[in-house]
Amino acid sequence: MEPLSPRQAQILTVARERGRVQVDSLSEAYEVSVQTIRKDLNELCDRKLLQRIHGGALYPSGASNYAYDSRMVLAEDEKRRIGVRTASLIPDNCAVILNIGTTTEQVAQALRTHQGLMVVTNNLNVANLLRGAENIEVIVAGGIVRSTDGGIVGESAVEFIRQFRVDYAVIGASAIDPDGLILDYDYREVRVAQEIMRQARQTILVADSMKFDRRAPVRIGHLSEIDVFVTDAPLPDSLAAICREHDVAVEICGAPDSVSD
Repeated sequence: MEPLSPRQAQILTVARERGRVQVDSLSEAYEVSVQTIRKDLNELCDRKLLQRIHGGALYPSGASNYAYDSRMVLAEDEKRRIGVRTASLIPDNCAVILNIGTTTEQVAQALRTHQGLMVVTNNLNVANLLRGAENIEVIVAGGIVRSTDGGIVGESAVEFIRQFRVDYAVIGASAIDPDGLILDYDYREVRVAQEIMRQARQTILVADSMKFDRRAPVRIGHLSEIDVFVTDAPLPDSLAAICREHDVAVEICGAPDSVSD
C-alpha cells in the first residue's frame, strides 16, 4: 500500500484532534480545490482511517481496530523510529518475545542485524521478517491465526508462551488511557500479551503518540507494570507523572531534525 501523502497525513491528524473535518474548510486551509480534498477523504475512508459523512469525514472511534493495511501506514515514520530505538535497547545474545502489532514489526525489522538472539513471537509477520536473518533463532507460537493480520491468538498461544522465561518482552497497544491503562481490542490477543509480560524479566512498551488519543475496550495492563516505554513524542502530563512515580524509563525518539530526544 502506498504511504499517505503529507496533506493526507495532516488531514488525518486534524480529524483525530477535532473528531471531524469538513471539505470546504480543508480546501481553504490547504489552498486546493474541493475535488482534491474529496479525493483525499475518499482515499482515507477507503483505507478505513476515516468515516465519510456529508460534506466531510469523521475520525472513527469504538470497539474495532483499523484494518491491518491501514495501520501499516498510520504514523509509519514514527513507528520506524520507535523500532530502531527499541532495537538499540536490546543487546545481542538474549531471548526476546515480540507480540502482535505493526510497531513490533518495526522492532523486528531493526533487530535483523543482531547476533545470537532467540525470538519468540505470536506474529507471523515478525517471523517472516526475521526468518532469513543470520544468527537469530525464531520460535513461533501455535494457535488460531487471524486472517486479518497474521496474529496468533487463543489459549494454545497462551500455553505456548508460558513455557518461556525471556530477557525482554516487546509489546504494542491500540490505546493508552490518561490513567495509564494499556488497552487493545481483541480479548484473545490481550490474553497472550498478558502472558508475554509475565514471562519476561523486562517489558518494553512500544506505542506512537496517536495511541494517547485513542480508546479501546480491553485492558492489557497498566503503565506501572512496564519497565521501558518507547514512543515518538513527549507524554501527556498524566502519563508522564505515572512513569515518574513507578520508575518507568521513557525513551522519546523524535523526528530526525528534533533538537533533542
